[in-house]
Amino acid sequence: MAEETGTDKGDLIIRRTEKGKSVFAHRNIARGEYIVEFRGKRYTREEYKQKLNPSNNHFLQVGSDVFLGPTRTADNYINHSCDPNSGIRIEGSRVNLYAIRDIREGEEITFDYSTSMDEDFWEMDCHCGSAACRKRVRDFKYLPLDVRERYIQLGIVPGFIQESCYTRKQG
Repeated sequence: MAEETGTDKGDLIIRRTEKGKSVFAHRNIARGEYIVEFRGKRYTREEYKQKLNPSNNHFLQVGSDVFLGPTRTADNYINHSCDPNSGIRIEGSRVNLYAIRDIREGEEITFDYSTSMDEDFWEMDCHCGSAACRKRVRDFKYLPLDVRERYIQLGIVPGFIQESCYTRKQG
C-alpha cells in the first residue's frame, strides 16, 4: 500500500521496494519542473560524522560544512541513480529538487548523490541498475569529466562543489 506525501501539490508517492522506501511520481513531471524541497536539521561536518550511520545514510551535503539531517518526508527516500531524472539546486537557504528530463507518472524519482558530495568521508556501493552505473557512489570530483560537465550544464551542481573542484585544480 502506497503512502502519499511529497510536494506541496501531493505529486509524490512513497512505496516500499526492494531498495527500501522509494519515491515515485504521482503524475507526469516536465523537465525543469520543481519536484520537492529537501528539509531537515542542519549539521556541521563534525556533527554529521558523529551522527552518520554508514549503512543507512540519509544526510545531504548542502554546503562545504553544512549537512541536512534525515526527515520522515519524501525528500528522505529519494534514491540515487547514476542516470538520474532529477537534480538539486540550492536557492538561497532552500534545497530544491528539479526534473532534468521529463518524468512519467509512476516512474521512480532519482538524483545522483555524487552531485552533492564533497566530503571524502562516506561512500557506498551502487546497485542502481542503469546502463551507466558506476558501481560506487563517491564525491563529485571522482565522476568522469564528461559526467561532471553535463551535470554542471544542467545546473544541478551546487556552487560549493564547483568552487571546491576549481580550487583543487588551481591549488
